[in-house]
Amino acid sequence: MQELFMTNVIVTELSDFRADHLEGALVLSRQAGWPHRLEDWQMSLEVSDGVVALRDGEVVGTALATRFDDVAAINLIIVAQSLRGQGFGRRLMQDVLARAQGCEQRLCATADGLPLYENLGFTATGEVFQHQGTAQAAEAHADALPAVRRGGAADFEAFVAADHAAFGAQRRALLERIFARGTLLCTEGGYACLRDFGRGTVLGPIVAESDEAAEALLIKAARICEGRFLRIDLPDTATALRPRAQSLGLAPAGGGIAMIRHPKPAAPAASYRSYALASQALG
Repeated sequence: MQELFMTNVIVTELSDFRADHLEGALVLSRQAGWPHRLEDWQMSLEVSDGVVALRDGEVVGTALATRFDDVAAINLIIVAQSLRGQGFGRRLMQDVLARAQGCEQRLCATADGLPLYENLGFTATGEVFQHQGTAQAAEAHADALPAVRRGGAADFEAFVAADHAAFGAQRRALLERIFARGTLLCTEGGYACLRDFGRGTVLGPIVAESDEAAEALLIKAARICEGRFLRIDLPDTATALRPRAQSLGLAPAGGGIAMIRHPKPAAPAASYRSYALASQALG
């Protein structure tokens, strides 16, 4: 797909997001102050369909739609600083929403993007709290929590099923890539993944049946990453993990607003819940 459109006499080309656009997308995200590495962009593109805006061959806008069954995560929406306020964001969103047609559409908004998303029909459902810092080992009383072990291939199908229950859609393709790049942690009634991302390591998703299982997984991750940079993105429903994250050296560092468009009918309550996101982009 290629399309030309004009805003304030600036002619811009819209094109399907391809692998040869990744370097340009990385430049754009760095200019926006985002921590993504080339590898992070590549993993997102592997499981997504997207669009780029090009001006004289330079990437000046990006947007991705990542479909998980009948749910789509709308993500990595960036417009070059010099072109903001001229309709580029809306045009990118219109294109990427068309790619997610028929799906429940979710995204994590910044305060700057909130008015556009509301105008496009998204409604806020909650907040996402980012915590990060140099990981510290937990105090001794944490040993009373459930034991955590490192998982392997034999645990993967149970992890996929638990994530499906917590997220509300099948995310096998994404989880395969996270599993291949990282470390799976398992406990009674819970799973989590550690992988390289951005400035260091990210913990997520965490899917668990209880606060205790989720807390045990977070503590184990902090022990593994002790003395190194660790990040976790917590939905506002994971209230038990926020103070624990801070006790492990992971200070509040902003976050976003969870939003939804065209929600599907509510599913019966599942035993597994989402305690940490795979990423703000991918839920």
